[in-house]
Amino acid sequence: MMSAPDNNNNNEIDDVVTPYTVKAANPGGVNYDKLIEQFGSEPITAELLARFEAVTKQQAHPWLRRGLFFSHRDLNLVLDLFERGEPFYLYTGRGPSSEAMHLGHLIPFMMTKWLQDVFKVPLVIQLTDDEKFFAKRELSLDEANRLAYENAKDIIAVGFDPQRTFLFTDTEYITSGTKSSKGFYRNILLISELVRQKDVEAIFGFQGEQPIGLWGYPPTQAAPSFQTSFFGILPQQWEGKKIHCLIPCAIDQDPFFRMTRDIAEKLHFKKPSVIHSKFFPALQGAGSKMSASASNAASGPQPPSGIFLTDTPDDIAKKIKLYAFSGGRETAAEHRKFGANLAVDVPFQYLNVFEFDDEKVSRIAKAYESGQMLTGEVKQELIKVLTTLVLNHQEQREKATPEVVAKYFQQRKLVSFD
Repeated sequence: MMSAPDNNNNNEIDDVVTPYTVKAANPGGVNYDKLIEQFGSEPITAELLARFEAVTKQQAHPWLRRGLFFSHRDLNLVLDLFERGEPFYLYTGRGPSSEAMHLGHLIPFMMTKWLQDVFKVPLVIQLTDDEKFFAKRELSLDEANRLAYENAKDIIAVGFDPQRTFLFTDTEYITSGTKSSKGFYRNILLISELVRQKDVEAIFGFQGEQPIGLWGYPPTQAAPSFQTSFFGILPQQWEGKKIHCLIPCAIDQDPFFRMTRDIAEKLHFKKPSVIHSKFFPALQGAGSKMSASASNAASGPQPPSGIFLTDTPDDIAKKIKLYAFSGGRETAAEHRKFGANLAVDVPFQYLNVFEFDDEKVSRIAKAYESGQMLTGEVKQELIKVLTTLVLNHQEQREKATPEVVAKYFQQRKLVSFD
């Protein structure tokens, strides 16, 4: 029987969090403490971070220390492996539903890149063109595949080690006919045999109106968790061994890996470990996550939901100034007296993610919360940070030529720390 979020018997309205629907029950956003209880994961505690730093000899990433990555499944086991010098690999992915990725899409990839740098381990990145073809009825299969390659340029721009990183689209990898792809498809079949219709309904919230392909898709996202999906790609010395996998992802992807963990031991694989990030809020506030499907224009009939990696400096400035929800007060006088509500202030929340200088973030938080800094000043700080980030990303993306992209997609042996 597959595990699924608990159903509450009281009258309280729960948040809805699945890979296909995210709805917060209140304007303050998703209740992440409650989500941990419902999903059965564990919080990333100060004690776990202290052990992370002791084992890796590096300070934990600001997103770990600040709670953006807040939940995990068996991260402690990964630290045990690293401490003993035993192998594991990283796995993350992207559903290519839009030409332009936004800041929220960068978060799992930037964290994965940092983990690759820390652990020096192989990484596989799945581009789920098949899933998006099923989930977005207006999207043709050819277009989903094209978007996968456009998104791959943004992923490569994050800076992954080409000797340790393999990118693939589901449609092309499964049909490539190599030993590696045959192992991938075999695992899809083995997983599919263990997953029942009632399991998919309970875990993913499907109700019968989705294409049958979407119902059958979850094993495809589960399969990269198992090393035999990558014969000929993961290091030769790993063949015949049970190799652990660590998956950084947003919390809405957890249903796939709850399912995976439930059936892993039945197939004689190790359960994958997972670390979860919170949602990156839309410009309008924490009640929704930033969306690639929502409006992107800095001006138009619908307000833009977020900052995209294709935005110009003028776009960024206009979006932040006009649309970023403020926790400041109605008037300057009131603000000086009462200060800002940082819990709902989008400009500060964005700074808390993308400004890595701890001292600067702390200084702004104190000044803004006390009323010494006004909303306009905080927005200006954010505009500078995001403009630098996006322009640097665009510069790196330009270097992702067809030849560079092909190198990451080539089926070849990856390098490991061992």
